[in-house]
Amino acid sequence: MGFQTGLSGLNAASKNLDVVGNNVANASVVGFKGSVTQFADVFASSLGGGGASQIGIGSKVMNIAQTFNQGNISPTNNPLDIAITGRGFFRLEDNGTVSYSRNGQFRLDSQGFVVNSNGLNLTGWGVDATGNIVNAQPSPIQFDTSDIAPQATTDFAAGVNLDSRLTPPTVTPFDPTNTQSFNYTTSGTTYDTLGNPHVFTLYFVRTATAGQWNVYGTVDGTATTNVNFGAPPRNPAVINFNNVGSLTTAMPLNAALNIATGAVTPLNFTLDFTGTTQYGSVSSVNALTQDGYTSGRLTGFNISQDGIIVGRYSNGQSRTLGQVVLADFVNPQGLSPLGNNLWQETGDSGLALVGAPNSGTLGNLQSSAVEDSNVDLTAELVNMITAQRNYQANAQTIKTMDAVLQTLVNLR
Repeated sequence: MGFQTGLSGLNAASKNLDVVGNNVANASVVGFKGSVTQFADVFASSLGGGGASQIGIGSKVMNIAQTFNQGNISPTNNPLDIAITGRGFFRLEDNGTVSYSRNGQFRLDSQGFVVNSNGLNLTGWGVDATGNIVNAQPSPIQFDTSDIAPQATTDFAAGVNLDSRLTPPTVTPFDPTNTQSFNYTTSGTTYDTLGNPHVFTLYFVRTATAGQWNVYGTVDGTATTNVNFGAPPRNPAVINFNNVGSLTTAMPLNAALNIATGAVTPLNFTLDFTGTTQYGSVSSVNALTQDGYTSGRLTGFNISQDGIIVGRYSNGQSRTLGQVVLADFVNPQGLSPLGNNLWQETGDSGLALVGAPNSGTLGNLQSSAVEDSNVDLTAELVNMITAQRNYQANAQTIKTMDAVLQTLVNLR
């Protein structure tokens, strides 16, 4: 029995060294999860059952279990590098075959799909025509790299304060080229249906009527006849304030710009002066917004903690491109390792629980970062020394048993 006991110990220690060596070899691999060797003792079975004096016949490797504790997070310069903080796995797909990984090093392929270094597609949820996430069956994430079509201005809002101390201009009639014919002016950019920008300038002229102002407009510095307010078309528009400086004219007004760029003309939009006041302080603009924009090209993107991918475009707009999903398992140690930082679902692991990051038990995501291997090199080197000592001790058992047998052979 001595030889068998020592041999089983050598075999167990050797496999333990293999596991430690594999951990050390993968200490720098992104998303790698280290393993530990679990041992069990071995007893010879007998027909009558074991007795109190039964001696074991060695040890065996009962299981090699992976440890799924969190690895350190390291920042990178690639916005498609994604680290998981907490539970969960990336769900990857290759022609319908699903696998799982903690390695978040991704890139875009030539068709706009998000893939890993092996060309496997990262899966998630897509968006509908209005940019809302569609929580359907996860599918490969593909970025829409086409340009955003331009949007014509449909609403222009201006919030200003008009100085109540001002008097009507001494120069009449209104002339946009003569600063003595108006009291205050401000301007903003509007966009036509082709995405061409147009400078829309507003001029405010105090009238002799208390609390009343005329508002004139020009487009691209051309004559006021190219701008009309209300129905029937007119220029100027008239706005009124009460004796506490609040606007009393109903909003919004209608505005129409006559343009000559080949786009739809006139460019009709609402003009809203809500929030405009007439106080005894210097005239100033407090807010100026409009909803139009020119065409735009994808220039970058951000990935939030909950996996939502938002594209940034050259026209200052943003658009939701999709959402990364994560998968979790009741028993992650039941997953079958495939190599290449991949695991496969098994009956022992249970079914994949797929959901949005930062929901339920799933962890959150960090963009421009990767999760390092969870191998502790210091601990592994100590484990290597321990495994070496175990190997030497079991070898000594065999050597001692050999000496005992040699003594028996030499008896006369």
